[in-house]
This record gives sequence, C-alpha cells and structure tokens, in this order.
Amino acid sequence: MPKLPEIARNPLAWIAARWTPDPVTVRRAALAALAMSVVIVITGGAVRLTASGLGCPTWPTCSGDSLLGTREMGIHHAIEISNRMLTYVLCAAVGWAIIAIRSMEPRRTGLYRLAWAQFWVVVGNAVWGGLTVLTKLNPYVVSLHFLLSAALITVAVLTWQRIGEGDASPRPLVGKPVRQLGQLLAAAAAVLIVVGTLVTGAGPHPGDSSGTYKVQRIEVDWRTIAQLHADFAWVVVGLTVALWFVLRAVDAPPGPQRRSAELFGVLMGQGVIGYVQYFTHLPAVLVDLHMFGACLVWIATLRVLLSFRERPAAEPGALSAALPQPVAVAGREPVDAAGVPLADQGGDPLPVRR
Repeated sequence: MPKLPEIARNPLAWIAARWTPDPVTVRRAALAALAMSVVIVITGGAVRLTASGLGCPTWPTCSGDSLLGTREMGIHHAIEISNRMLTYVLCAAVGWAIIAIRSMEPRRTGLYRLAWAQFWVVVGNAVWGGLTVLTKLNPYVVSLHFLLSAALITVAVLTWQRIGEGDASPRPLVGKPVRQLGQLLAAAAAVLIVVGTLVTGAGPHPGDSSGTYKVQRIEVDWRTIAQLHADFAWVVVGLTVALWFVLRAVDAPPGPQRRSAELFGVLMGQGVIGYVQYFTHLPAVLVDLHMFGACLVWIATLRVLLSFRERPAAEPGALSAALPQPVAVAGREPVDAAGVPLADQGGDPLPVRR
C-alpha cells in the first residue's frame, strides 16, 4: 500500500514546516475568531427576533432531504439558512487561528489546545442549535444555546490574550482581596447573563411566525424577570465602581484600572439600551443590539480578570540557567560567557575545570 504524502497525513505539521507567521498575524487570526464568535450571536438573535427560528423546520437538513431548502420557502428560510451558513465562516476563522498558532515558533502547546477548544465548542454549539430546531424552539434549549456562545467567547478571549503573553506561571499584579472582588464581579456578571436569557425565554419573541407549532414559553411574566435582570445589572455596576475605587486606593498598575473603567463604560451603554428597549416594548432591533452589548459586557469582564496578572516569557531564572555559565580552564584567567575576565568584574574565582 503506497504511503500517504505528508500533507495528507498531518496537514498542520506540513504547513508549520513551511510557514512561520509573525506575532501580529497570529494575533489577528485569534481576533478574527473572537469577532466571528460575536457575529454569530448577533445573527442568531436576528433569526429569533425576525421569527425565522423554524425557517428551516428540520436539522441537519433544511427541509426533507434538502440541505439548503428552496427560495419558495420565503424570507424566514433565507434568514435561517444564512445563519446556518455563517457557522462555516466561524469554523473557517477558528481554523485559521488554529493553523496560525500551530505554525508559531517556538511551538506553544497550551495555546494550541485553547485554539482547538474553540473548534470543539463551535461544533458542540452547532449540534445544540440543531436541537433547538428539533425541540421547536424550547426556551430553555434556546437559552443554553446562547450560554454556549458565551462559553465560546470566553475561550476566544483567553486565546487572544494568551498570544500576547509568555508561557510562565501567572504572577499576580494585585493582592488577593482585590482578585476576590474581581471574581465576585465576574460571578455577578455571569448571573446577569443567565437571567437575561430567561427574559428572552419569557418575552414576546418566541422565534417562529408560521403558526404551525405552538412555541413553548417560560411561564412567568417577562416583566418580572426583566426587573430581576435590571437588579443584577445594578449589582454588577456597583461592584465595578467598587473595584475601580479599590484599585485606585491600593495604587494598582494602570492596566487593571483602565480595564475596570472600560467595563463601567460598556455597562452604562448596555444599561441605556436595556431601559430604552423595556419602555418601548422590546423592538427587535434594540433587543438584538442588547445581545451584542451582552457579549461586550462579558468580554470586558474577562479582560478585567485577565489584567490582574501577567505571564512573562519565561520563569525567573530560567533564561540565565539556559545561558552558558562562566568557567575557568587550567592555565587561563577565568572568563564569563562573553569572554570578559571575571577579575575585571570583581567576581569570585571559579573552580578550575581540568
């Protein structure tokens, strides 16, 4: 049996042997994957808000044996199938990030695993998206579909951040109490997002306009959950303000202070959108914009947490340990690795190597 060529056996290794991207290219690839992770949330929201959730009534095909369906199926079909096709664009963006990270020199295994984690979350969420169709837009299934998108954004942010860092163990830039306050803020932001999905599940946008199926809704007044959502939003705002003041009080580095200020700005913009959409009875455009804002809030929250530490390129002392050590040779004056006599540096005599 003839041996397969290298490109068929291990295409990523084949590419890495012939191409080494510069750090800017790698970072842009990771940023493209992150941007597409947000875009897919916005287009997914548009599917529901335009009542196109069952524009393709089956999955993985669109209708019967047809993968794409037909034009006769109408505008809701076009919106739904467009969102499905964007999943392939997202896969391409993540794939490009995987290739770029695999081709880096030196190879970074941890970062490479993070890039692949993005791919598997995309695949898992695509299957879960199919389940939303098969369950006829069950609100709890739809909610988890959004939360899986938030998980994808989390991994994408971590990947993008890690590209600009080293592989040494993280070193804290702020004290433990400050880090704990940041963790409390992140937990509150996570609860805020979860409650927001419940507002969606109880709200007036079930996602289907065909009337063929009775789309289940969460059996509670959406205004009640919206009020709870607003309460948690104010908790997150309060924790953000408290964190900013604490960072100023302890004279933290500029990075954490700047990130907390950015989060506050995003929260203010998101709050304005939230209140306007509430008092205007949830117009579809503002609801989708609010979903985009939720992605930005979560990204800004993650960046606050990541600003609390740094990861240098190597462990302290690792570089010096890897360099040639000064030695003395019989009959010669001891010199360092650069050839400079140690006597000129005030160094102690070294044992003679014979």
